[in-house]
Amino acid sequence: MRWGATNVLRDRNARLYLGGVIVSGFGDTAMMLAAGIWVKTLTGSNSLAALVGFCVWAPTIAGPVLGIVADRVPRRRLLVGTNLALAVVMTALLTVRTSGHVWLLFAVLLVVGIGMVITDAAETALVATAIAPELRGDFNGLVRTAIESMKLVAPLAGAALFTTIGGPAVALVDAVTFMMAAAAFRLLRVPRHNPTVRTRRWRTSESAGIRLRDRRVRPRTRTRWTADTADGIRYLWRQPESRAIVVSAGFAIMLASLSSTATYAMLDSGLHQSPAFAGVLMPVQGMGSIVSGLAAGALMRRTSERSFATAGLVVFALGVLARATPWLPVVLGGSLLIGLGLPCPLVAAMTVIQQRTPHALLGRVGATANTIMFAPNGFALLGGSALVAVLDYRMQTITAGLLALTIATLLARTTTRRNTTTAAISTSDIDVV
Repeated sequence: MRWGATNVLRDRNARLYLGGVIVSGFGDTAMMLAAGIWVKTLTGSNSLAALVGFCVWAPTIAGPVLGIVADRVPRRRLLVGTNLALAVVMTALLTVRTSGHVWLLFAVLLVVGIGMVITDAAETALVATAIAPELRGDFNGLVRTAIESMKLVAPLAGAALFTTIGGPAVALVDAVTFMMAAAAFRLLRVPRHNPTVRTRRWRTSESAGIRLRDRRVRPRTRTRWTADTADGIRYLWRQPESRAIVVSAGFAIMLASLSSTATYAMLDSGLHQSPAFAGVLMPVQGMGSIVSGLAAGALMRRTSERSFATAGLVVFALGVLARATPWLPVVLGGSLLIGLGLPCPLVAAMTVIQQRTPHALLGRVGATANTIMFAPNGFALLGGSALVAVLDYRMQTITAGLLALTIATLLARTTTRRNTTTAAISTSDIDVV
């Protein structure tokens, strides 16, 4: 049997999609770092510089609502159009010169955040059509590897470009990467379907058996939009195993953020290193994530998505606990374990969503899953920043590690069972690509 990653790279659609992810991820990561430096340089304010990440993160809260777009518009067209629109939006930053223009930088980043939520939902749904089911585990692992690889390279490139040429140059590079991603997505070969939803069939369980009920979709009013949003949330919530994996991934990211806010206190009080030593820990964690992504597909084939996520949570928890020790080699090993474990529940969540969600619901269900996984991250960063000022960093780190072990235990005990009440949609004439 050939290595799973090799099989993925033999697939034309997979190669094109990964190419789009790599170039877009490079531009976005470089821009994120450069934007913080840019704001700090123009205003001298640390708090305003911190708002850069918030502007991009905030739209994830609206994921269930924005994800409907991916179920109403042909998904490849949506991906291409959104990336081209974001390329145009980024060019507005070429005019930023003084502190009085910082509002424009924040506005652009907010639009980019909205665009990312939409493209994430469209990508989750499109992958289910463009990539063969047997390749999706390996494919999702490679996507995570590509993203983590860009986190190692792009920040240095963004900082260097900002220092030598300036912020507008980084914005222009990001705009070009959006256009390159749009070109890659445009070349994807996917079947064409009519995105208009004609009829819905809801299947409910009653004591007398299964009852089918057809109803025509009303015009796309605000009420209809609200109902469609509820459909995505309801479907995910009625899938016990998918829900458990997605929620555990959300907890993992939240606990990672809670732990990361104690990094500088750990370097100062525990390891007696300078803050710059964080630049050593981050690549070590990144290398772990790359290895984890490459191995994800093979491991999920040998076990299951739930087992893979559970094992990843345990490894992640051990890594977090290792950072509570005062020994540098153990802390470095802990960073590697965090990198190895943290991507596992994320990759498992995306794979199980793609495998078990009707195509007509994939956009909103995928966006809802992204909201559950990533929205708590911002609150954890705020809470962790407050806690590190009043608690010993070891207490904060140990708490995060023990909570991660608890989540892993609960996930392992989740039983796979058929839903007694499931909302299902017929997809014979409503697939959206």
